[in-house]
Amino acid sequence: QVQLVESGGGLAQAGGSLRLSCAASGRTFSRLAIGWFRQAPGSEREFVSAISWNPDITLYADSVKGRFTISRDNAKNTVYLQMNSLKPEDTAVYYCAAGNKYPLVSSQRYDYWGQGTQVTVSS
Repeated sequence: QVQLVESGGGLAQAGGSLRLSCAASGRTFSRLAIGWFRQAPGSEREFVSAISWNPDITLYADSVKGRFTISRDNAKNTVYLQMNSLKPEDTAVYYCAAGNKYPLVSSQRYDYWGQGTQVTVSS
């Protein structure tokens, strides 16, 4: 089993930044791919970013490419999502997920999910 806890969400102004953290416990974290997904009210859950376990391959949705950066610290069992140049359309609940199946852009490939953290961007 893997337990995931997201943190770092909150309220930001457009153009601002937030850093989300996904802390994991349980199975060997360094051998798991981690993905970030988000879900806005009335919308389906969508892929945001992912990082593989070896080598560190990173993926981004087109809507966040160039603004968001994903990274991992295996010593701390934590994955980060640095979000810069935030836009109101980034408002959503952000979830991190863990797994080792591909493709990483598919939410169905992940076995473990966190509870989510709310990100709200005001204009």
